[in-house]
Amino acid sequence: MTWVLVSVMTVATALSDLLQSYEMKRAGAQSVGARGMGRLLRMIVERRYLLLSIACLAVSFFSFMALVQSAPLSFAVPASAASFILETVAAGILLKERIGPRRAGGALLVLCGIALLGK
Repeated sequence: MTWVLVSVMTVATALSDLLQSYEMKRAGAQSVGARGMGRLLRMIVERRYLLLSIACLAVSFFSFMALVQSAPLSFAVPASAASFILETVAAGILLKERIGPRRAGGALLVLCGIALLGK
């Protein structure tokens, strides 16, 4: 059950971040002042992928809470880093971002750390 929770949390986190990045890039630059915050809140309500991103983030949060009930925190937090790998790969494929050797190497190091957790 532990690895199922890690998988759900990882996929939900990655999906949330990807959807948020996609919509915010489409929206363009936003002001952070009082009026800008109002526009930003209205934009969140109007954009379905941002709402879906929030729902995915909630799934991730509750999966993490269930995980820390059944596994040590010293396992749960590093295992949650699996989303970094999934996000890096998905950003390159779906968002057409350039993933250079340093980013790819960093994601590979995270993957090695997660593999050590499983032993």
